[in-house]
Amino acid sequence: MKRILKIASAFIGILVGAGFASGQETMLYFVSFGNLGTIGAIISVAIFAYLGMILMKLGSRTQTDSHQEVIYKICGRFLGCIIDYVLNAILFGIGIVMIAGSGSIFDQQFGLPSFIGTILMTVLVMITVMLKVDRVIKVIASVTPFLILVVLFLFIYSMFTMNSSFTSLEPHALEQNSAAGHWLVSTINYISITIAMGASMTLVMGGNEPDERISSIGGLTGGIALGLLLLISHLTIFSNINTVSGLDMPMLGIANSISPLLGILYSLVLFAMIFNTAVSMFYSFGTRFSDPQTTKFKVIIISSLLIGFIASFFGFTKLVSSLYPIFGYMGIVLIIVLIITPFRMSRLTKEN
Repeated sequence: MKRILKIASAFIGILVGAGFASGQETMLYFVSFGNLGTIGAIISVAIFAYLGMILMKLGSRTQTDSHQEVIYKICGRFLGCIIDYVLNAILFGIGIVMIAGSGSIFDQQFGLPSFIGTILMTVLVMITVMLKVDRVIKVIASVTPFLILVVLFLFIYSMFTMNSSFTSLEPHALEQNSAAGHWLVSTINYISITIAMGASMTLVMGGNEPDERISSIGGLTGGIALGLLLLISHLTIFSNINTVSGLDMPMLGIANSISPLLGILYSLVLFAMIFNTAVSMFYSFGTRFSDPQTTKFKVIIISSLLIGFIASFFGFTKLVSSLYPIFGYMGIVLIIVLIITPFRMSRLTKEN
């Protein structure tokens, strides 16, 4: 059970980054559609559970240390090559967004120049990524429970204190910018970008667990928990839409409205979750091109982080609203492949 919870916690930690923990993704993909967005969030629970289980099972079965070999085996040479390039672009792009998100925390919460947060995040990620994969997983998993506790508290507090119905709040929610023109398209796009950005590290994490059953249950548990966190986050922001619209980080704004001390606590948890995703993005990106602990790997990591640091100055909100929908559409092919993968599992076993 301990190994299952560790895998589930790490899975959540990989996928819950700046966009999710801040509430910016939730606002863009779900809250902006009001009550229909709630239906989308509910659908996401089931799909995240299924895809989490499949990714972990694939990683464990192939005992992989890079997403490349798994993608090529389940997709074939031509399609595998395309998805491989898409995943690499997403890993690097999301890594940049994470660095930008750290700057937004320092700006919104503490009124400090954003570059202080981006420099701190860049240095911390650079140091952590040099560790072995099992240590990286431990770092990622250790922070997740704190986010879950704080998000649950914000949700419960919001539900007990809201003085308007969701129906009356819906017109204001519909005024927010959306990731797509239709709620279902937006839901699919969100699932796609979320799984695509976490697929590489999830496969590597599954490859670090020799017991396929434990790996699968861990992925299933993590997927369900991730979906429920999304639903809770959506309802929390939806219930506070009148006060958080326009903020870079709506969830942080809600925490601050309850208590300045809680705002500081949440900003620390948020920074840690951004750090989690940044580590998994850049680590996966580096392992795609070189074995960990090699000089080439370190050069790739340092170079990509420096480029990411410079690109982060475009701004967190701008990067999320422009890059995420594009990456979501790019990742849809991967989602389709993962859905049909169970029917190809026996073939994958024979090839191994």
